[in-house]
Amino acid sequence: MLSTEARELSELLIANGLTISVAESCTGGSLSNAFTRIPGASSYFDSGYITYSNSSKVEMLGVNIQTIKTYGSVSEQVALEMVIGVTVKSHSDVAISITGVAGPTGGTPEKPVGMVCFGFSYDGKTSTTTKLFSGDRANIVSQSVSYALKQLSFRL
Repeated sequence: MLSTEARELSELLIANGLTISVAESCTGGSLSNAFTRIPGASSYFDSGYITYSNSSKVEMLGVNIQTIKTYGSVSEQVALEMVIGVTVKSHSDVAISITGVAGPTGGTPEKPVGMVCFGFSYDGKTSTTTKLFSGDRANIVSQSVSYALKQLSFRL
């Protein structure tokens, strides 16, 4: 079943003549898939980077390794550098990044399972936010994608 949020966002992108690119870590391509499952996605979807490892974040998106060492790969600082990197690489009008702990392992008291950081870029402005989702891995990924789609729709 196609996501209502993805369909609504795709209609907004098309109506405004905008393109989008994404940089994903913990969602592993699920956000890109939400867009590309919709017929006509080639008119607005430019690219999706799945940068699961720290080295791929550095090599593909230009995230500073010192940022990762200082704040960790799950941080708003890394989400910001990811979204800036995907914007520069793609030249898209709109971009989003997602990095987080989907679980079931990998969480810490400071960064528990379900903690997801987002970066948004549109109209020359960037912002970040962190959300804490609950449930199993699939639920956390699904909630992350849904949140990203809704937040992008609000920004357009």
